[in-house]
Amino acid sequence: MSSGTAKARGAAGAFSPLIYLLFAAIMLSALVLCVSVGSVAIPFGETAAVIVRAVAGLSQDNSTAASIILSSRLPRVLCVALTGASLSLCGAAMQGLLKNPLADGSTLGVSSGASLGAVVAIAFGVTFPSLPFAGTMVMAMLFAFGSIVLILSLAYKLDYSLSTNSIILIGIIYSMFASSLMSLVITFSSDKLHNITFWTMGSLAGSSYQNALVLLAALLICGGVLMRLSRELNAFAVGEDNARHVGVNVRAVRLTVLIAVSALIGVCVSIGGTIGFVGLVTPHIVRMITGPDHSRLMPATLFGGSTFLMLCDLAARTIANPLQIPIGVVTSLIGALVFIVIFYRSGRSSA
Repeated sequence: MSSGTAKARGAAGAFSPLIYLLFAAIMLSALVLCVSVGSVAIPFGETAAVIVRAVAGLSQDNSTAASIILSSRLPRVLCVALTGASLSLCGAAMQGLLKNPLADGSTLGVSSGASLGAVVAIAFGVTFPSLPFAGTMVMAMLFAFGSIVLILSLAYKLDYSLSTNSIILIGIIYSMFASSLMSLVITFSSDKLHNITFWTMGSLAGSSYQNALVLLAALLICGGVLMRLSRELNAFAVGEDNARHVGVNVRAVRLTVLIAVSALIGVCVSIGGTIGFVGLVTPHIVRMITGPDHSRLMPATLFGGSTFLMLCDLAARTIANPLQIPIGVVTSLIGALVFIVIFYRSGRSSA
């Protein structure tokens, strides 16, 4: 037995369900902290009291703090938390499906495809009657799913074994291609240049409770599907042949995971823009605590992803105050460093 396998099993064996309570407590603390801190500082206790009264349906006082929290900060932080949970869950599912520690929506080109679809919708005004925001969402979801299908098809044509290196390489090339197409679309949409440019860097500024409800619904539906497939993803993590031997319908599970991931990433991108590396960073951090078992890993990534992205958003809002840095810039900086560490560790382990 390799030392890496022994460590993973040891971590899984030492796991306690009480860790979920710790994850939840950390996430809630981060939520209250992020709502409290901003251009106007609000005491931690007062923020918690306002949120508790809102959840309980109690009347609020007419203070400025309550107005700031409920009308501006809370909906944004809720959207950030739900986006972080969704993206990290997608990353954990893709890493298990492809048996690749570097797989997530950004490295596989899914996020770039979703961004391209959303940019096309914004530039050409694609909408649906009575649902003005649905055009961007539907286009992002369609382009996300089309992107992953195209990437896997090209990888299969070039490498019948569908090696993870081939998939990652094609995903990176596709991301560059999608970025070029986005630049072309932006060239012909100069009147919307500022909005599209800031949106492509990732931002949840101005998010509403309606956006939070859409994200929550997508997470409950698509995330529920992914978590129900945790046993199958455990089998995939060992290998597709092993999955077939234990009775897993490989093709059906792969298609289901890809559809759920594409839909969830599409919804996140349509609301918050391109926010990279969340699905790469958080599953690795959480896996060190829970072990590789997806039945434990995937619920924990919900808490980990929420906390990670909320803290990144807090940094984006406060580092250059009063200016706001796009949240995608912060996550990409952190994700790039983690990417290098993963490559370094994988290189040493294979040596």
